[in-house]
Amino acid sequence: MNTKGFIFDLDGVIVDTAKYHYLAWKKLANHLGFEFTETHNELFKGVSRKRCLEILLDIGSVNATKEQFDTWMVEKNIDYLKYIEKMDASEILPDVPKILEFLKKNKLPIALGSASKNAQPILEKVGLLHYFDAIVDGNNVTKAKPDPEVFLLAAKQLGVKPENCIVFEDAVAGIEAANNANMTSVGIGDAQILNEAKFNFKNFTKIDINFLTRLIHA
Repeated sequence: MNTKGFIFDLDGVIVDTAKYHYLAWKKLANHLGFEFTETHNELFKGVSRKRCLEILLDIGSVNATKEQFDTWMVEKNIDYLKYIEKMDASEILPDVPKILEFLKKNKLPIALGSASKNAQPILEKVGLLHYFDAIVDGNNVTKAKPDPEVFLLAAKQLGVKPENCIVFEDAVAGIEAANNANMTSVGIGDAQILNEAKFNFKNFTKIDINFLTRLIHA
């Protein structure tokens, strides 16, 4: 049997940090004099911080010098870090620990594949860091999802072939990245939005051990 590797996105899959990103971007938009809505925020799922700011400035029709752009990127991150500083285990999404525990008990390699540059401190704060054999985040990659770089690097660090990796994602760009990497994609969220995923579940409470066992032995 080929050993399977399991790769998890962070925001919206393991923890709900999307709300903190939203509040930080909204504060910046207000500072720049325009409204930033939750609908706008959907465009930011699975996207790098730099690309998010580019989209934000397009929404507000704001032109920026390179210096202003860099300053606003830093300001947004400082605000975001203030929010995540207060995070604890209550922020973990339902049944995520159960899934991680099952994989760990079965000695299956687990990686994080996230655009976030704050992945490690977040996992530490919520008490899940010890489950992960590899962490690949925004500090390690140069290409944003849907480019498969983040997942291919995670597979390499786990020592598992891409075609034997299973990716859990909540964003369209993330599902595309997993598919582009020739991995098995599992959408967490709205199946109509994540319709390119091989499997779909509303959240981890809908995933049972039988499904995981089938993936492991596929």
